[in-house]
Amino acid sequence: MTERIKAEARAAAEQLCEAARLKKGAIVVVGCSTSEIAGHRVGTESSPEIGRAVFEGISEALGERGIYLAAQCCEHLNRAVIVEREAAAGREEAVVSVVPQPKAGGSFAAAAYKGFRDPVALEEIKADAGIDIGGTLIGMHLKKVAVPVRLGVSRIGEAYITAARTRPKLIGGSRAVYDENLL
Repeated sequence: MTERIKAEARAAAEQLCEAARLKKGAIVVVGCSTSEIAGHRVGTESSPEIGRAVFEGISEALGERGIYLAAQCCEHLNRAVIVEREAAAGREEAVVSVVPQPKAGGSFAAAAYKGFRDPVALEEIKADAGIDIGGTLIGMHLKKVAVPVRLGVSRIGEAYITAARTRPKLIGGSRAVYDENLL
């Protein structure tokens, strides 16, 4: 089961990278309910094995492209994010002291903390794109303006996924001309 979950997570991350035209150095926030993936209600059956499988699939896909993963913790840690320290450069004021656990932070964030070379927790981040696995509410960590992205993968395990990319705000009104590559 975990190999299938890893493959689904990897496919979702790859499709998001393509659809959002993410470039090296971009940040993708991922919120993940391992309970929902296993077919349970969010927050009830945290699974370290599922968390590790999702982390491995997504981090492999993003790492190959030079894109940073921001692993969102659950509400018990105020949805802080775990990132590689180099992704936190310039955000030192947002660093918080916490080590996520399966029942306090979530199994996915705990797997990220263990899997990153030099992890750090941030209170918040403004990511370029994101994947919400199982209704974990990643919107607070996306740049403005978020745009829904439809992926070929609509579930990981039993959990529905929602993906988004971001774009710059459109300003200037009806006479303005916009760069189509940024829309």
